[in-house]
Amino acid sequence: MFPRMGSGSDKAVLVARGLTKVYRTGEVEVHALRGVDLDLADGELVVLLGPSGSGKSTLVNILGGLDVPTSGELTYRDHDLGRADERELTRYRREHVGFVFQFYNLIPSLTARENVALVTEISEHPLTPEEALARVGLEQRMDHFPSQLSGGEQQRVAIARAVAKRPDLLLCDEPTGALDYTTGKRVLETLSRVNTELGTTTVIITHNAAIGGMADRVLRMADGRLVSEERPARRLGPEELSW
Repeated sequence: MFPRMGSGSDKAVLVARGLTKVYRTGEVEVHALRGVDLDLADGELVVLLGPSGSGKSTLVNILGGLDVPTSGELTYRDHDLGRADERELTRYRREHVGFVFQFYNLIPSLTARENVALVTEISEHPLTPEEALARVGLEQRMDHFPSQLSGGEQQRVAIARAVAKRPDLLLCDEPTGALDYTTGKRVLETLSRVNTELGTTTVIITHNAAIGGMADRVLRMADGRLVSEERPARRLGPEELSW
């Protein structure tokens, strides 16, 4: 089990306080995060904007347990991730976090169904591969290999794989970055539906400011800091976005 801290907010899934991340190469130090404070509420959809090098991916990797901060506090519900060892972080990632990246990372020799099953076989209360793929609109493509799928379909398989474990937290790093406009909007529709139907707290990293229209909150990063927060008056459907 993770070391426990105080219970904190009933609504907060993740609470970060004063997160810093410093990468050292020889005598050179790169400050990727500079004192980030962040609460992620249960079931919300957050879009994280900022230029390359602003610290977005570093922050999301730390929130997802793929990296650890140099300093600061990070709690998942009442579990102290800042003091968790690698075994505990592995368990956190496996049981509670789903990841979607710009590149799909599917295994070419496995069908869509088999790619999703890799996750369901090691999860405690997963969706079936068939249900996960149906949720992303691929019930007719389950037995196709990645080479037989379009880029958008491959990304939706990756989303199905991420959500099949029923994660509390879905972290998406430029999920539409390799896709054209129409296909990208279909992927955003899939992510929005997962967020609303499964209640999964969702964070989407993007360079595309227009995507912020579909969020409950829009956060902007610059130089390793969160510099602004906006709450749109109305959360748009992905089909209403344009760029």
